[in-house]
Amino acid sequence: MAAWKTLEASVILDCRPFLTVESHRVELPDGQVIPDWTWIRTPDFVSILAQTDSGQFLCFRQEKYGIDGLSLAVPGGFLESGEEPLSGARRELQEETGFEAREWIPLGSYRVDPNRGAGTAYFFLALGACRTGDCLGGDLERQELILLDSSGLETALSAGGFKALSWTATVSLGLHHLDRIRRSADGRH
Repeated sequence: MAAWKTLEASVILDCRPFLTVESHRVELPDGQVIPDWTWIRTPDFVSILAQTDSGQFLCFRQEKYGIDGLSLAVPGGFLESGEEPLSGARRELQEETGFEAREWIPLGSYRVDPNRGAGTAYFFLALGACRTGDCLGGDLERQELILLDSSGLETALSAGGFKALSWTATVSLGLHHLDRIRRSADGRH
């Protein structure tokens, strides 16, 4: 299948480093040209479901500007220019929580909006998380680090406690992967 071709791109809003909006002139595989396709550039980011050896998951209870009220969240953040996703995930976990993890499992990378761009999300499961230092903080919003057991995490997920799609996806993918590990260990597929 032929791909769309970008014939021309111009910046119509520049709010770097967090947002750039472009207008693209694109050619479809059938030759049709669309003169004003809006494309959004935001930094790629990582989102991490981290579990300690005792089976607890690192989460935040926090406020975010775009969310009404409190939400649960998982560690994560924007990748720095040229940073590999796994390196960024390790950095974000340590900076935000003061924890490091023994094992890292990639849960996939996903375009945020397949028609308009908006960056790529990289999801990770971090196992064997343990505190190695202090968190550096730095988020503008108030947040509290909390530990949830599997039951609490699943209940919060089912109740809509994670109010951002990326956090919900990270928790869902992580729990799914852990379930597959458990079933494989039990001899069930």
